[in-house]
Amino acid sequence: MDRQILHFDIDAFFASVEQLDHPEYQNKPLIVGGDSDRGVVATCSYEARKFGVRSAMSAVVAKKLCPNGIFVSGNMKRYQEVSRQIFEFIKSKFDHVEIVSIDEAYIDITECNQSAIEIAMDLKRSVNQMTGLTVSVGLSYNKFLAKLASDWNKPDGIFVIKREDIPSILLPLPIIRIHGLGKKTCEKLNNIGIFTIEDLYQYPQSFLNEFLGELYATEIYHRIHGIDHRTVEEHHDRKSYGKETTLQEDTTDREIIKGILDQYLIRIREALEKRSLMAKTITIKIKYQDFEQFTRSYSLEYYTNNLKIWREALNSTFELLELDKPVRLVGLTLSNFEDQDYKQFNLLESI
Repeated sequence: MDRQILHFDIDAFFASVEQLDHPEYQNKPLIVGGDSDRGVVATCSYEARKFGVRSAMSAVVAKKLCPNGIFVSGNMKRYQEVSRQIFEFIKSKFDHVEIVSIDEAYIDITECNQSAIEIAMDLKRSVNQMTGLTVSVGLSYNKFLAKLASDWNKPDGIFVIKREDIPSILLPLPIIRIHGLGKKTCEKLNNIGIFTIEDLYQYPQSFLNEFLGELYATEIYHRIHGIDHRTVEEHHDRKSYGKETTLQEDTTDREIIKGILDQYLIRIREALEKRSLMAKTITIKIKYQDFEQFTRSYSLEYYTNNLKIWREALNSTFELLELDKPVRLVGLTLSNFEDQDYKQFNLLESI
């Protein structure tokens, strides 16, 4: 019997929470993220998306596309609180849940007695009644297709991809929709006339080996044929990589502190690269002269190991720090990992 996998994705999570908490933002082009030249869009409302604003876009580009956009710095503590409420409810209802990020999860509903559609509708209804947020749900027989389906009918949608829909439903899609193909690889394929999954279907797996290597090529080849053997992992290993140091002299000099953090970023990223890992979350730790400790985190909506993107995330997070008293300790951590094998398209790589 086929597995039944549900992919759960809260619509425009950060922006939606802001609109709930601040009615004046309702139906407005709201952008969550720093609005300085080094700022990065964390997420945005669907009103802003109509102008072409997207997550991970630089604030400079977002302002050009949406001059009347409302920028807010965001409230990670509040987002975590809402996320925790939702996922505690989900884990109380289902036995097999894999929380992927602050706003998305996979649920294996194979052994549930209800139909998949009934489960999806009940889940959407419960989350909306509990929080006021809307959720998009994808249903299929594996994780790759379930995630693809949840993006199909946003916002507040349900979409099902059945085995008999394969391969016809995939063929018209641009190759960038294949979870695991990055933008640069897609550009190489575009250069030789491969734009859609149907185009890619004309080539054997050995052809992909030249672009991706044999192991990675096998994963992509399987996915375009509707095959994904990954299981819903109930207990993800949430390791982190970080570095910190106690300064020789306490300081309020932002340039000194920023320089230390930038060096740590380079070294941590290199460590992750050696382990073929990507990350979603960056955390800055500051300890002041009086030993008061302060941390600030920033979570992307995708996994990456791109140094440029992490630098922009670091800059955006660093801008939120208040250095109103001398700092004695500085630390940086990257966390929330995924293997490079499952790399997703990331808009900032084109900026």
